[in-house]
Amino acid sequence: MNRTERKLRALAAGHRLVDPMAGFVDLAAIREAVEDLTKAFAPLGRVQHTVAAKACGLAPLLRYLGDLGVDAEVASPGETAVAEAAGIRGSRLVLDSPAKTTAELAHALAEGTAVNADNFQELARLDTLVGTARRSVLGLRINPQVGAGRIGDTSTATSTSKFGIPLRENRARIEEAFAARPWLTRLHVHVGSQGCPPELMAEGVAAVHALAEDINDRAGFRQVTSLDLGGGLPVNFTSDEPGPTYADYVSTLLARVPALADGRYGFVTEFGRSLLARSGFLVSAVEYTKVAGGRPIAVTHAGAQVAARTVLQPEHWPLRLTAHHADGTPKTGPGVPQDVAGPLCFAGDLLARERPLPLLEPGDLVVAHDTGAYYFGAHYAYNTLPRPAVHGFTVSEHGEVRFTPIRRAQTLTELVADAGAEYVGALPAA
Repeated sequence: MNRTERKLRALAAGHRLVDPMAGFVDLAAIREAVEDLTKAFAPLGRVQHTVAAKACGLAPLLRYLGDLGVDAEVASPGETAVAEAAGIRGSRLVLDSPAKTTAELAHALAEGTAVNADNFQELARLDTLVGTARRSVLGLRINPQVGAGRIGDTSTATSTSKFGIPLRENRARIEEAFAARPWLTRLHVHVGSQGCPPELMAEGVAAVHALAEDINDRAGFRQVTSLDLGGGLPVNFTSDEPGPTYADYVSTLLARVPALADGRYGFVTEFGRSLLARSGFLVSAVEYTKVAGGRPIAVTHAGAQVAARTVLQPEHWPLRLTAHHADGTPKTGPGVPQDVAGPLCFAGDLLARERPLPLLEPGDLVVAHDTGAYYFGAHYAYNTLPRPAVHGFTVSEHGEVRFTPIRRAQTLTELVADAGAEYVGALPAA
């Protein structure tokens, strides 16, 4: 049974759920993605695969991935706490972030979590924290300055990027930092994510591999023992056809830097979107329809609160949408250009503009595909709308669908608490 068939069966079984909007995760699709990842990177030898927690952020999914052998890359105290609650901690965590506090660093070192320092000031802070009992793998994030991909906001290896230490201006200083700190044993690089082609990513890896060789030559021994390759493999959101695969990426890496396969370095990966996006989809009921200026408009419950990037930058983050009857079966009929609107109180809150779909009617379902990464976790609290429930599902070989809760829908009581309800009456009299 392929992914599309599993999705349709889950839609048919899930139409009885009472929420006007919910997220769904195909657990078999995650397992397949992990299998593709580990198989593709086998030629590189020792590889620790981590999932970027920012792309997932839900403890049950991190636990599921952990059971499949995938560790976690975290970039905030919250992500760290969620990963640790999911049972992924210590050496199974990699801590990145350009703004780590002293408390975060101290916790990571106490736990044996790997840390990639983002800048020289953070490195100086580590100098005061690193003791004689060093369990953490410590590295330095390098900006290889190889340029931008198609989307500027997700390109992290530009000449002026806020991430990492710029290589061109600081190569000598970086080598000196390693020479003064024998406990620095890793280099980290991440060129960017969606919109960055594998060739550009490989250029960044090549630059950092060359730097590692120079550091080791200067030290006279293999001080740098591992390279963190980051993540960033782009996803094809336009169709079910795959974009670049992990196998394609590894082939590109080895063509550019054959020495990656010589066994001298261990590696870390930090994929997120490419690992999870295809596994998930959002479903919203159509609440109302109308016609304005001759254009049909379907008002749904899915807008910028769950799809901020798609709403605010549709040219970079379009989503495939499909129309379904209330029982989950696909709608048929001619494609009618129509707006698919969300519930938020600004005119631009649209999942799609003039999208050709069978004409939507109240009670129909709209499915937003490939939303398994970021869409479930990056909630935008405009209009105080609740976070939707997320359900994992499996489909047996006989077509039976089983749902497992990943996150329940946020309640109004919880929303009121987030709005400071405990302090009602605390302000001085007006």
